[in-house]
Amino acid sequence: MGDSGEDYTNYTYDYYLEYGDLEELKVEHRQMETMHIISVVIYIISFVLGLIGNGTVIWVTAFKSKKTVTSIWLLNLAMADFVFVLFLPFYIDYILQDFHWDFGLVMCKLNSFVSVMNMYASVLFLTVLSIDRYVSLVHLNWSQKYRTIQKAWVVCGCIWLLAAATSSPALVFRDTMRLHNKVVCFNNFHTQDGHTAAMRHIMLVVIRTTVGFLLPFTTICVTGILLAIKVNRSGGSVRLSSFSKTVSAVILAFFLCWAPFHTFILMELSIHSSFYLYDILKAGFPLATSLGILNSCINPLLYMLLGKKVRRILKHACLDITKSSLRELSQSISATEVESLPEVHQDSVPEEPVESSAL
Repeated sequence: MGDSGEDYTNYTYDYYLEYGDLEELKVEHRQMETMHIISVVIYIISFVLGLIGNGTVIWVTAFKSKKTVTSIWLLNLAMADFVFVLFLPFYIDYILQDFHWDFGLVMCKLNSFVSVMNMYASVLFLTVLSIDRYVSLVHLNWSQKYRTIQKAWVVCGCIWLLAAATSSPALVFRDTMRLHNKVVCFNNFHTQDGHTAAMRHIMLVVIRTTVGFLLPFTTICVTGILLAIKVNRSGGSVRLSSFSKTVSAVILAFFLCWAPFHTFILMELSIHSSFYLYDILKAGFPLATSLGILNSCINPLLYMLLGKKVRRILKHACLDITKSSLRELSQSISATEVESLPEVHQDSVPEEPVESSAL
């Protein structure tokens, strides 16, 4: 998704530059202005809520709760979403500057790489959460033996490595080019052969859709169905916890947010044979991309709204902070009052009257 923020304006740059039809690639900004405004608003909302929400989840899972396998998944998921929203200001600036990239080639590559990597990481951690929920509820003996914190950190490391590997094409193909007095950040497949460029683009889309959506969503659905069957057959002996219901809500939000984006990504492949979907892509990509980005701030909100344990930890943490702040304020006021008292000097103390001798 690292290049998705601008794909709906320059997704055809990569294959038709050799034909000299640059004028046909120019976006009709007056028609798209409303879409761009909506996108920017969603980006800003996602940025603010994502920083606050994911920052809160990181704080709770890293410092305020007991280290468990589940908390490790949540911590890494929140970290992936947090880093992703940190790079949203670059996309916001890109749109506000009428799709002019003002940060250079290195940031063009790095911005896309980091964004795509954290998109993959977020999706894969959601998948691991779903698998872990199924295993911990259905295969208790196995999970008690092998489900350890150390192994969880190893799995997290593998996920981050896989996310980085699948995002590495951004470091190779992302490029900048001056076009219509503007600099665009786009996929440059470094070939004059339209067929080769198209094949490279198709390969990237296939990898992104497969690893970033189809395989995770299939795994999530299968484990969810198996868990539902086990719950029905158990006659109530296997009960879904509040956290399990929260995970279900997170998974549903993932599908609703990302399914439109990946649908448009697949539709984008049609430009190699026909432009009949060009107008649909141009109109739909902004909202589909914004919806996918919105998922990064929805997850922590679901944890806080649905997760009883997270709410309890947040409540106690807020109470502790409030008590600490009130205590410090009280001490500060007391110190101020003491300092404001008039200083009493030895010379100003009235001497006691000396009794006169009766003699």
